[in-house]
Amino acid sequence: MKNMWILADAAEAGDGTGETIGMESDSAAAEQTTIATQDGGNGGQTGDTSPKPQGQNMMLWFMLPVLLVYMFFMFRGPKKKQQEHNKMVSSLAKNDRVRTIGGIFGTVLDVRDDEIILKIDESTNTKVRLSPQAIATVLKD
Repeated sequence: MKNMWILADAAEAGDGTGETIGMESDSAAAEQTTIATQDGGNGGQTGDTSPKPQGQNMMLWFMLPVLLVYMFFMFRGPKKKQQEHNKMVSSLAKNDRVRTIGGIFGTVLDVRDDEIILKIDESTNTKVRLSPQAIATVLKD
């Protein structure tokens, strides 16, 4: 083998010059190396020529308010809906017509803190005890 090519990363070289490609000869002149540099041939001068990350702080300051607004809208909708449902359930009174989340229609007989009693059939006087979360809507006559 007459010529041997050496490929090395600049970080592995450790000298910070950005040298990446070299060629060595197998003969007695193995000490002489031809090196191509990435920075346009700065004459073998050492120095940090990598660009500084300037936009990362700007991006962070831009993304933080966007994230906060996103979180506000993400949590605001379900919270508002839960408040409206609690208000609807607390305003239930005897003889109100309701529909449950299961699709059962009934008339409210009794409202307690943790349960609501519905009459679902007039002819057989069938009653059902439900959790307040099971009430979907209050029907208007």
